Amino acid sequence: QVQLVESGGGLVQAGGSLRLSCAASGRTWSPYAMGWFRQAPGQEREFVAGISWSSGIRALPDSVKGRFTISKDNSINTVYLQMNSLKPEDTAVYYCAARRSRAGTWSQEALYDYWGQGTQVTVSS
Repeated sequence: QVQLVESGGGLVQAGGSLRLSCAASGRTWSPYAMGWFRQAPGQEREFVAGISWSSGIRALPDSVKGRFTISKDNSINTVYLQMNSLKPEDTAVYYCAARRSRAGTWSQEALYDYWGQGTQVTVSS
């Protein structure tokens, strides 16, 4: 069984930065990709960033491009989300997810096999 554990969330002022971490554990760990999603109150969960585990190819939507960066450390099975220039509208629960399939698009939630419990990010104005 694979477990994903997020950390690094918290309260930050607008314009500030946070770095989220997601550590994976399990008997075997060889995902195709990992991603970050977020869900604000009353809204659907949305894709924030993705990274291919082997090639390092990244994908970010325009809403966060230039402000957020996704990276990974294969040696410790950890993926990071560096968030800069945070805005109040970035407030949400952030989830880490992993997928085995390379089919479909980055943002398709149904293609992600494992999910973390989420970490709250609150950006004050």
